[in-house]
Formats: sequence, structure tokens, C-alpha cells
Amino acid sequence: MAPTTGETQITTARGIEVVVRQWAPASPAAAEGDILWFHSMAGLAHTEETLDALGQRFRVHAPLWPGYSELENEGSVEDMLDFALLGWDIADTLGLDHPHVVGHSMGAMVAAEMACLARRDLSRLVLVAPYGLWLDSHPIPDIFAVLPFQLAELLLADPANAAKLLTPGQDMGTDEGLAQFMVQNARRLGTAGKVLFPIPNRRLSKRLYRLSAPTRLVLGEADALITAPYGEAWQAAVPHADLVTLAGAGHLSNLDQPAALAEAVAAFLGA
Repeated sequence: MAPTTGETQITTARGIEVVVRQWAPASPAAAEGDILWFHSMAGLAHTEETLDALGQRFRVHAPLWPGYSELENEGSVEDMLDFALLGWDIADTLGLDHPHVVGHSMGAMVAAEMACLARRDLSRLVLVAPYGLWLDSHPIPDIFAVLPFQLAELLLADPANAAKLLTPGQDMGTDEGLAQFMVQNARRLGTAGKVLFPIPNRRLSKRLYRLSAPTRLVLGEADALITAPYGEAWQAAVPHADLVTLAGAGHLSNLDQPAALAEAVAAFLGA
């Protein structure tokens, strides 16, 4: 049965306004718990098949980071601590008690930081294609150094899936559509750059010893950014974490393999 969906706007204790997209089972009694989902540097697609699937079993709360909605709130976060505290402030404002926390890409980096700061305040943790570690032997490609039209090949196993990120009706073939995309992309990368530029290393590795929540890592087999050596490095840093690799998925597995990603997350959270 399709989940119910909605969108709400909240104001955190610090006064930051945040848009939160939400999914829930059609029967509230059927919900298996709350998921706090932090999106990637690409934001949320208009239609998120992964969250549609998870919403059939869980209450899913997916806040949009500053710079990723119509709200002019980019100045509210400046560094990793700001992002992590905002994440917990969102949970508090939503009234979530020990939610499952799932982060994707940049969002996974923040989710891991949150789990280190407040190690007893979450139930389970899933890190999908997580930024946060840096290996000199395997430098992560610089997403800020490529042109917008090159991002699809860097982020996706199937670049055609990039169309899912466009606003319905947005036509990249028109001047208006292209301008809209360029402004949107600049705002998003401006926010992402606060934790990913010039290299995505905010010394998270020094704090991972505090990460005690049950943890699952999910990597895309065709991810050009967070490659297999990073999966190994994460498992070395978080020995209790297990690792799932998704065939046919790039960095944005929610677009390449949404059903497989949903299953990898749900199987772990529902265990």
C-alpha cells in the first residue's frame, strides 16, 4: 500500500527554518519506527522511490539542508558542528526519540558526526556512500572542479537518471530552465562546499571511536567518488559496521537502484 506523503516547515530551537518532507505507512499503527534521512549533496529528487518504499514500513523524515529549499537559510550553517547540531535540533523539533538515522553522501558524513556527538540518542545508523574519510592513495574526485553537465557521469552509473533531479516541467533546453538549474546548483554546492571543499576531510576519523550505534555501510559498486577502498577504511574505523555493495549503482544509488537501496536500509533497520 502506498505511503502517505507530506511536507512541513519547522523552526528549530536556534531559530532556523527547515523544510521537511515526510512519508508514513497508510496505517499509522503499522509504522516500525522513525527514520531521519539526510540527503546527499545533490538534494532530494521530486520523486524519491527509495523513500516511497521505506515509507510503507517506517515514518520517514527527510529535512532539506539549508540552500536546498526555497527558504533563504544558507547562512545558518558554517561548519560540520553546525550541520551536526542542526541535525539533532531537527530531531528534537520533530519530537523524535531515538530515531534511526540514515545519511547519504554528504548527509552520511553529517550523520556519522551526529552519532559520535550523541552516541546514545539514535537507534541504528546507515551510511550510504559516506564522505568523511580521506585516503591520500585514493583521492576523491573534486565535484567543484567539474562543469555542471559533467556531474551526471561522476555521480551516476546511468547518467540518464540525472533527469530525476530536475523539477517537473524544467526544460534544460530553454534559457529559463538552464538559468533555474544553474542558480539551484550554485546554492546547493555553496552549502555542500562548507563541509566538502577543498577536500571532504573534517577530521571525522578522530571521533569515530565514539560511534557505538549498530551501523550499516552501503556503497554503490560503480561509485566514482566513494570507491571500494573507502568501504574498507570505514570498516576499519568502525569495526562493528557491516557493508552492503549495490550492483549497478553509482554515488546516487537512490536514483540508480532505488529499490535495492530501500531493501538494504529496511533489512538492517527492521532486523
